[in-house]
Order: sequence, then structure tokens, then C-alpha cells
Amino acid sequence: MVHRNARLAPAGRLILVQRVLSGRPVSHVAKELGVSRQCAHRWVARYRQAGLAGLMDRSSRPGRSPAATAPNVAARLLQLRRAERLGRDELARRVGVSPSTASRIITRAGLPRLHELDPVTGIRIRAARRTQLRYERDHPGDLLHIDVKKLGRIPEGGGWRLGGPATINHNTGRVRSKKLGFDYVHVAVDDHSRLAFAQILPDEKGSTCAEFLADAAAFFADHNVQLKAVMTDNALNYRNSNDFQAVLKALNAKHILTRPYSPWQNGKAERFNRTLQENWAYRHPFHSNEQRTAALAPWLDHYNYDRAHTACGSQPPISRVSPTS
Repeated sequence: MVHRNARLAPAGRLILVQRVLSGRPVSHVAKELGVSRQCAHRWVARYRQAGLAGLMDRSSRPGRSPAATAPNVAARLLQLRRAERLGRDELARRVGVSPSTASRIITRAGLPRLHELDPVTGIRIRAARRTQLRYERDHPGDLLHIDVKKLGRIPEGGGWRLGGPATINHNTGRVRSKKLGFDYVHVAVDDHSRLAFAQILPDEKGSTCAEFLADAAAFFADHNVQLKAVMTDNALNYRNSNDFQAVLKALNAKHILTRPYSPWQNGKAERFNRTLQENWAYRHPFHSNEQRTAALAPWLDHYNYDRAHTACGSQPPISRVSPTS
């Protein structure tokens, strides 16, 4: 995994070294790849010293940490937590550390939160709504997360959300206004790279979901990514649709279903839905539904090819699919 503050992935560092060793000025190559001359000189020196191994990330952990919590103090804190089920503030007071340090020690040990425990026996009786084990597949295409987000359509002119509540006509009597309905935003997110694909479709029927999966597979194929498994929830339009299952079979991809009523298991798609809403659907006041629809493709390009993603070491998702150049 690339260091989160690194500007270049190992493939990008190799490109930098190759260009410099070919005779090009270091300053020119550094500017092309968006790094400083000092950084470029450092990668060239590491390559000359250790070859390809010198281009890999090194641990940023210091050789010694004189201010680190003593092992016996951490052990006593954990023993008190298990035996007496104390909160972090009381634990910190007893062993002589700060509350934040107590929290870090508890989290690092993987102990459950107090509200998950039976107050009498101390046995864990409640399930956390967070995944205890975070995972990430090793290669692009190993797992594709799919979901659907419903968004209310926008009336011409933007409606009351743009003009304000005062624009609503409350004196319509028995005349019922025509419902605008919903846009169904189908999304697909690659587990490893976070590369995403989305389409606005008229419904979420099985045949529509199957067409979306085929289009998503074509999008990822254009990026040299072959789908091996697809994760969805337990909706009938995925689980019982012959059309959807036929596309899966044609792709030779395994279908993985989340546990019922456990949307966090498909968390990467759920998190992308939130980003989609905050940075596209509700980012600007749109004057029509067509205007919002037209803004989706440019935003997706920005998300995939330009926007820094924390899970990708502050690089865009495309950086995990193809080398940085």
C-alpha cells in the first residue's frame, strides 16, 4: 500500500527514475510528475543504491519512541478494562495516562465498547454496527459493489427547494398535483481501486439492473479490469432476476449477497452514495432534472481521475488501476 502522503506510487517512481537516467534534467522530470527536485533526487539515489526495492515505501515508524506508553502500563490498563469494565477517563486516571492515550490502547487491543457488553457478566451481547475487520481486495476487479440510490426528480425551475417554501401553492383544493417520481441512480464501485461507474435509470427492475451490470462491466473492461465477483444486497431484482443472473454468468463472475438488514456490509457502495449526494446531487441548486442529470458524467470523471481519495493514498482511484504518469 502506498504511503498516504506519497505523491507517486512505486510505478510512478520507476518512471521518474527511468526518465532521469535516460539523460533528461531532473528539474524537468520532477515538474512533469508533480514532485520537488529534492524528491526526484531522493528516488534516483535510492534506486542506484537498492534497485527496484529502493522504490518501495519504508515504514515511517521511528527507530525508538521514548515517549511511548510503557508496556506494563498498557497491560495494567487493559487488565482493568477487562476486569472492571471502566470507561476511558477512569482508566486514564488510575494508570496515569491521558484519556486519548487510554482510547488508543483500548482500540489497538480490539476490545469491544462498553455498551456492547452485558453489565452483569461482561459478556459481549450486542453486535456492533461497524465491521470489526476492514478488508480490501488485492486487485482491481476482484469485487464490485453495486447499489441503487433513489433521488426525487427536480421540477422545472427548481421547485420550492430553489425558490423557497413561499413558492408552494397551499390552496390547490382537491386538485392533486402530478407526482414527479424518482431517478434511480445505479452505482458500481471497485473494492480495490474505488473506481466508480454510475447511471441514472428509470427503475430498479431486474432487467434494468442486468443492463447496468453489463454497461459497468464494459466500463471496467475499458480500464483493463475484469470482474470476478459482484456484491449486492438481497433485493429480488438482484437475487431472483434471470436477466441479472444471466449477465453474471456471461461475465463468469460470482454473486455475493450481503447479510439481510446489514447495509454496512456493502459499505463501499453506501459510502460512495453519500459522496455522490454531497458532491453532485445536492452540491448546487439545479433548475431542472435534465441539468442535474447532465452534471453526473463530469462529476464521475472528476471522482475517478482527479479527486484525491484517502483510501488510495490521497491519489485518485485511477492511480490504482494504471501507473501514474
